[in-house]
Amino acid sequence: MELQLKEKIALITGSTAGIGLEIARRLAAENASVFITGRHQAKLDRAVEDIRHTTGGKVRGILADPATAEGAAALVKAVPSVDILVNNLGIYEIKQFVDISDDDWMRYFEINVLSGVRLARAYLPGMLERDAGRIIFISSESAINTPSDMIQYGMTKTAQLAISRGLADLTKGSRVTVNTVLPGPTRSEGIVDFLKSTSSDPSATPAELEAEFFAKHRSSSLLQRLISPDEIADLVAFVASPLSSATNGAALRVDGGVIPTIA
Repeated sequence: MELQLKEKIALITGSTAGIGLEIARRLAAENASVFITGRHQAKLDRAVEDIRHTTGGKVRGILADPATAEGAAALVKAVPSVDILVNNLGIYEIKQFVDISDDDWMRYFEINVLSGVRLARAYLPGMLERDAGRIIFISSESAINTPSDMIQYGMTKTAQLAISRGLADLTKGSRVTVNTVLPGPTRSEGIVDFLKSTSSDPSATPAELEAEFFAKHRSSSLLQRLISPDEIADLVAFVASPLSSATNGAALRVDGGVIPTIA
């Protein structure tokens, strides 16, 4: 399917590994002009080389951290206008509620929520003026099924749903869309350490860790396996394309069936 993304300018945050990297790779393969972000130059350079090598596409790395006001401003200065904004930057960890400090709450909100708010605030007016554009927030099934041992994370993912829907209302009557994608548990950098933190036997093999995680912590999953980042990227690429013109204000699940229903 031709997604009509040639020469579209796409910015993907948190894109040196995992879901963000695969989204960038997919958009580059569709001939978009892709900008990726990172906080470490060496890792950023490796991701740029990786995308160029595997797709032959146009990609440039921007050393900036939109989790800070200064980093977001530097990013917008480097890329003043975009056709596609994918707010993927985020962190997660297992932490019991009573152990989550005020600083933890603020750090999660700053990184997972405000980073996307800052960039949407910078780029949405230009999209509305041009009457074209896509803003996509990468949320999580945890926005609906908030884990009791990751409440600080689930809070930020639910916040993204609210922000995305509110911004979508501002696009009424235009050809700009704002949507949220809700992945389920995904195979990405650091996933083995995460699975170990949930396991009764951290020394188990990766396959055993994965099986126990789904049996004990995500038993509602229909997939019963970790999702591959490219499976997320395929949906995001469609939502980023002109072909998704009738999809706006939506929370799109690519969760492997973890969420039984959405009220």
